[in-house]
Amino acid sequence: MTGASERPRLARLSLLLRGEVKSLEAWSAHWHGQRIVSHIGIIICGAGLYGAAMGWWRDPLQALYTAIKFPLIILLTAAANGMLNAMLAPLLGLNIPFRQSFLSILMSFTIAGAILGSFAPLVAFMIWNSPPMSFNTAESTGTYCLILLTFIVVIAFAGITSNLRLLQLLRHLGGARRSIALGVLLAWLAGNLFFGTQLSWILRPFIGAPGMPVQFVRPDAFHGNFYETFFRTVVRVFTFD
Repeated sequence: MTGASERPRLARLSLLLRGEVKSLEAWSAHWHGQRIVSHIGIIICGAGLYGAAMGWWRDPLQALYTAIKFPLIILLTAAANGMLNAMLAPLLGLNIPFRQSFLSILMSFTIAGAILGSFAPLVAFMIWNSPPMSFNTAESTGTYCLILLTFIVVIAFAGITSNLRLLQLLRHLGGARRSIALGVLLAWLAGNLFFGTQLSWILRPFIGAPGMPVQFVRPDAFHGNFYETFFRTVVRVFTFD
């Protein structure tokens, strides 16, 4: 019975990852509690495993913290954008209800979570074979840059793939006005960027620094913001005196 019940779930996940537009449209048309719980579960497991691999290089406790924080950021971003984008979509010409907007975004993040989870063993293998984080910054700089670049590339790949699937769904929902879908997607991506970066700023770090204690949230987490720090970094880069 367990094997028989697992097959439909795997089949639905396969349809989701392939971006079968008709199935995605049907799923987004109605609230389905079990399916929503399944999507959230995939996000928690996939992003949690990837987060654990990210934090393991610093410390096992850091791995636990990151396994909690990374899915939390994704779920909070999805919830915030679900409310915001339900208002943006009709303004941009795509008349879909809140339910369809929210579920479309949730499915997009579910695809990203599944991709991140599939990369977690590969990232964990890389961490296992990397030199341990050293208190000597010069010794860890090269390894740190390589690990950070790998994290960014995998996350970017998951994000791009999931949003391409989302774009296909939006184009289908837009009917003849296919160009509207791109505008809606760009507006939604702007919301993802705004909420996601700021939440990441508050809940940092993900890898951790050897000279600082392992903490779930830093005491100064709410001091400043991502955009202010980014601006200051750009100013430093272009200031030569």
